Amino acid sequence: MLAVLTGLGLSAAAGLNAYIPMLVVGLVDRQTDLVRLPAEFGWLTNGWVLAGLGVLLAAEVVLDKVPVVDSVNDAVQSFVRPAAGGAVFAATDAAGKLDSSEFMRDHAWIGWVLGIAVAFVVHATKASVRPVANAGTLGTAAPVVSTVEDVVSLAMSLLAILAPVIALVALLLLVYAGVRLLRRRRRRKRLSGQAPT
Repeated sequence: MLAVLTGLGLSAAAGLNAYIPMLVVGLVDRQTDLVRLPAEFGWLTNGWVLAGLGVLLAAEVVLDKVPVVDSVNDAVQSFVRPAAGGAVFAATDAAGKLDSSEFMRDHAWIGWVLGIAVAFVVHATKASVRPVANAGTLGTAAPVVSTVEDVVSLAMSLLAILAPVIALVALLLLVYAGVRLLRRRRRRKRLSGQAPT
């Protein structure tokens, strides 16, 4: 069960920032014994791949802090983040191992699908909340919100590896916060539509 929690935590982190969990998994496997990537994901520990992910992360960090550009970036990342979520779920061997489940060994694609789905839901929530935050603050929230998202992605990645149960609690809190923000947005929209003109 812990393998699944690790995969879910990393996938959620990828929904916020595709490159942080991939870098964390690659570096942790390369430098420690905490993560052992399956052979087919050995490329994630390659120095050139890690350097490339570092460059992509740097670009993401800068682009995501600029109002309007962050929305364009989110549109592009609609494909990247779910793919990264599926990859990190599968790469951490959560899908193939699933506590030595024969079913999951025979159906490794399920891990990809779970990772893609979790990352997509987190990404979609982030992408729908961000324009509202930007509009409500005339863009001044973009760098703050983006920094918080990056910190949460890094923390979630590390927790998923080091303390998967705590990562699950953090994921549930993240979902709760996202649902509350979306409800607040709908309520404001509804109230502004009822205001007399």
